[in-house]
Amino acid sequence: MRTKPDLKFNQLWNISFGFFGVQIAYALQSANISRIFATLGADPHNLSYFWILPPLMGMVVQPLVGYFSDKTWLGRWGRRIPYLLIGALAAVIVMCLLPNAGSFGLTVAGAMIFGLIALMFLDTSINMAMQPFKMMVGDMVNEKQKAKAYSIQSFLCNAGSLVGYVFPFLFTALLGKAINEAPEGVVPMSVKLSFYVGAAILILCVLYTISHVKEYTPAEMAEFNAAANSEGQEEKTATEMSPAQKKHAYRVFLEVGLVQFFCWAAFMYMWTYTNGTIADTVWNTTEASSAGYQEAGNWVGILFAVQAIGSVLWAVVLPQFKNIKVAYALSLVIGGIGFAMVPYIHNQYMLFVPYFLIGFAWAAMLAMPFTLVTNAFEGSSRMGTALGLFNCTICLPQIIAAALGGVLLAAMGSVQGNMLLLAGILLAVGAVCVFLIEDKKHKN
Repeated sequence: MRTKPDLKFNQLWNISFGFFGVQIAYALQSANISRIFATLGADPHNLSYFWILPPLMGMVVQPLVGYFSDKTWLGRWGRRIPYLLIGALAAVIVMCLLPNAGSFGLTVAGAMIFGLIALMFLDTSINMAMQPFKMMVGDMVNEKQKAKAYSIQSFLCNAGSLVGYVFPFLFTALLGKAINEAPEGVVPMSVKLSFYVGAAILILCVLYTISHVKEYTPAEMAEFNAAANSEGQEEKTATEMSPAQKKHAYRVFLEVGLVQFFCWAAFMYMWTYTNGTIADTVWNTTEASSAGYQEAGNWVGILFAVQAIGSVLWAVVLPQFKNIKVAYALSLVIGGIGFAMVPYIHNQYMLFVPYFLIGFAWAAMLAMPFTLVTNAFEGSSRMGTALGLFNCTICLPQIIAAALGGVLLAAMGSVQGNMLLLAGILLAVGAVCVFLIEDKKHKN
């Protein structure tokens, strides 16, 4: 019975290359959403509420993409690629609309509503484009190569983030400070141009993956699943997991999900409150319409790029650990220390240190959970559905964190830097929970 073959490096690379473009779009969203809505006129206590919509859409869209793509087969177009292409095309359109929310002569309320609708469609399309990459690794890569495959994906993810994060700062440096200025309530051209260029790169990268990847046929997948499920047993023709395998898989799913809860809540607060924190601690302003606030917005991109560099370098180190749980927990602790440092640093360049450390946690969050879960579900014909549902462990904590953000900010004296201290505590708790995960290969 045939098993999934070992893939060459270039094959593993091609499967995930389009993720580079998708992550540029995601990075632009992550680094600029709070800035965009603050510029449109949102109160800091309400900023976190704008972040409810993106993970909510992800929680709805990604399980549906997983479920329907498990049942899709369009010949050369495969099962995952059609959803990847549709999501990418939609993202390109919305990326050209969102940063213009304040440029259509609408009222403040009208601009925010337009921005919210655009954000909803942007995150829906990004999620639709993002999920197939994780699923294709689950479909096409054997168990012993999955850690390597997800490390490559993590590298491309962070490289894409690096590019997306620096765009506003880079374009301002190249074209002059004038493009970082705009009338009150209007998003600067530095941000708009970043979204336009990011959209172009996104579609080019996705087209590269589509042209270089051929998914396994349903017959091949059935054969691979049967081989995976018969390992260690007498030869059998079943293509589904045994009850013991399912029990193990769902236990791992829930245990990793607990860790995910604390991790993604922490990063939600980073995305929401970094701009306001460093505008206050470094530029000494809390006024969103001020030049200092917009300069801080550009610098947020640089700090997030430093985080991406830390993630890229740490992603190379992670596969060297023999114990995946030790690597996972250590990464989260280091990231938590980084978060705790941020509010106490008043020099913009010294902020490189904590955000570099935060990158260690991000690298582990991108690679470790999917390695653990796809290994647990190896042999299942519903891998896409499982990964789609697993996305809820990413989205739900962000929704809860965003819903509580305004209340917690008020309780912490309305000082945005205190929310980053809270993020550090959340990562530390997540590190403790890592050791609850049963990561042994299931026994039949």
